[in-house]
Amino acid sequence: MDEVKLNESKPTKIVPSEKLQLFTEHWSPKIVGDFNDSQIQVVKIQGEFVWHHHEDDELFIVVKGHLTIQFRDKNLEAEPGEMILIPRLVEHCPKTDEEVWIILMDKKGAVNTGNVQDDDKTATEYARI
Repeated sequence: MDEVKLNESKPTKIVPSEKLQLFTEHWSPKIVGDFNDSQIQVVKIQGEFVWHHHEDDELFIVVKGHLTIQFRDKNLEAEPGEMILIPRLVEHCPKTDEEVWIILMDKKGAVNTGNVQDDDKTATEYARI
């Protein structure tokens, strides 16, 4: 009989607001954990992003500020403690008037600008904090 290998990871407590205080740059996601085939990231955003879509679902959870996600047919708004779930292949564009802190769940290896390359906003490396 084959032995079952137990998960060698340890339970982890993550305090997003503490992680978000470790950096100042906008549109630069930082990895804080892994969840199945997804990465949990924290990111500070301000202004308008680029219109794009992803091959997989994406989840935004607002920690601080007011987030607007623009879609071609409507906008969705979220306050701290609220989430916006974006299904795969749905074109969207985050926008804020002020700095917003968010938790982002995305497929491991996903590029923050999805199907679009942008010289200023595409993150090529994700630091783990």
